Amino acid sequence: QVRLVESGGGLVQAGESLRVSCLASTTIFSIYAVAWYRQAPGKQREFVATITSSGRTDYADSVKGRFTISRDNARNRMYLQMNSLKPEDTAVYYCKATANGRIYWGQGTQVTVSS
Repeated sequence: QVRLVESGGGLVQAGESLRVSCLASTTIFSIYAVAWYRQAPGKQREFVATITSSGRTDYADSVKGRFTISRDNARNRMYLQMNSLKPEDTAVYYCKATANGRIYWGQGTQVTVSS
């Protein structure tokens, strides 16, 4: 069992930046493909960004050029740097880890962007 704990959410104004992080309780974090998802009130959870064990990244069109996903395998952490935030980025942000057919989710961290 892998536990994922997100942190770093908060309230910011439009145009500002925020970085959220996710700590994994595993010593083999490097083998996991990890991703960020988000869920806004009344909407389905949606994909934001992913980074594979080899470092390949992919982003949702809505965040390309503004968000950057990264990972630090030595610290069992992943990050999402969010720049030029917009009110429509307001959501609960979840981290997800996948390996060997198993999927783990964190509990989420709230990001609120005011206009």
